[in-house]
Formats: sequence, structure tokens, C-alpha cells
Amino acid sequence: MDRSHVEHNERILSQFTLQAVPFAQAPSHSAEASLRLLLETARVQASDEVLDIACGPGIVSCAFAGVAKWVTGMDLVPAMIDQARVLQDQKGLGNLEWRLGDATALPFPDGSFDLVVTRYSFHHLMDPAAVLREMIRVCRPGGRIVVNDVTPEPEKGAAYDEMETLRDPSHARAVPLPELLGLGSQLGLAELGQAFYRLDTSVEALLGASFPNPGDAGKLRRLIQGDVGVDRLSIQAYEREGELRFGFPCSIVAWRKPE
Repeated sequence: MDRSHVEHNERILSQFTLQAVPFAQAPSHSAEASLRLLLETARVQASDEVLDIACGPGIVSCAFAGVAKWVTGMDLVPAMIDQARVLQDQKGLGNLEWRLGDATALPFPDGSFDLVVTRYSFHHLMDPAAVLREMIRVCRPGGRIVVNDVTPEPEKGAAYDEMETLRDPSHARAVPLPELLGLGSQLGLAELGQAFYRLDTSVEALLGASFPNPGDAGKLRRLIQGDVGVDRLSIQAYEREGELRFGFPCSIVAWRKPE
């Protein structure tokens, strides 16, 4: 593992240890409509054994466990796994297990799962293609691979990344939808379906659950305020009753691994 990867993982550990509780409690992350869309696009079945990569506080894992036979949630951050166990207990789910691990080197044998999913993780990855290859490796032939993440318009990606790095220093780069689809095609996957939604939030609520570097919160507010009616950032910023709001542009892509 090279030094840049180690340093980036340290940034993720630092940020998401701090974010674990507010991330788990953010209403937008548990929104039923987006979770239902994810389950539908993934075509989850009662017989499925599922791996949720970068599972965070277990929101997606628990949603899939409501349908699937078994779900394994894996994350790099111990504090996130702690929150996932709390959510599992609250929901009374017994068909779940939690693992610590790095998405670039999944600690599972080839062909271990019917369905491999990840949500809101690809923009933190230095090498998304390497992680997608790992997802394919641990998926059974004929199984499904699903990526759900923010996907700004390609020509606005650099501006979006500038904004998001101000909020979260562990942000790497958002992958636009055409690029994400191209990665799957290059790796031999057959597309099963796509879905799109906007994850709406207020700037202040978002900053309340974030830990930007000193001075960057003000820069972020000004950047988003200046984007109202412009949409250089691909977030459709707007004001409502004196509140500055925007929507993260999110896509879900499902593929099938060849038999």
C-alpha cells in the first residue's frame, strides 16, 4: 500500500470518526424513498447474500437485511461499525455481521456474495476502478454489483469537487455518471439499470454534521450562495424562507457479473 493511499485512509478515519454519530442521525441518509429506490434498482432477493462496502452506520445494510438472507457490512472506520451495531439492535435484525476492512483489498474469497453494493463511497476513493474490480471479484458469477453515489455533470465536476473538499477534506473526486458507466463496461459488466435522485439538504444542517478545516465553512457558504441561479456546481442551490439549500445529484447503477 503506497504512502498516498495510507495518508488518504487516515483522512477518512479522522473525518468519519468525527462524523459517525451525526452521519447516522442525518434524516436524509435514512430517507425511505432513496433507500427504496436503491433496493429496487439492486433487485435484491430473499435468497441473496449481500456485501455492503463502506457501510458507514449500517443504514443500507439494515435496509437490505429486511429482504435478503444475509448481509455483511464492512467499513474502514471502527466508530461507524459501532453505530451500525446500534442500528442493528434497534431494528432487531439477526441476519447481519460487521467487518472492518479496506475496500481496495476486500477480505473475502472470490465469488462470496450474490450482491455487492456501496453507497456514498466512490467520491472518497483515490482509485474507484480498483474498488470496482474488487467488488466484481467477490461477487458470484451472474450476481449483481451496485454503486450509489454523487454524480455531478461532467463539465461541472471540478467545481463540485472544489466545493465538497471544503466541506469534507477526505473527499477525493466525484465520478460523473458517464465515467461510472464506462468503468463498468470496461470491466465486462452488463448494465441492469439506473436511477437518479437529489439528496436535498440545507447548508447549515450539512455543516452541522461536517468537520471542515478552519475557515472553510465560510468559504463553502459563500461558494454555494454565489451559485444560486447559476448552478456551476451541479447542485441546483436555492433559497427557501431565508435558508440556503441544495441537492446532491445522486445516481444508482446496477450491473450483472457475467456467468
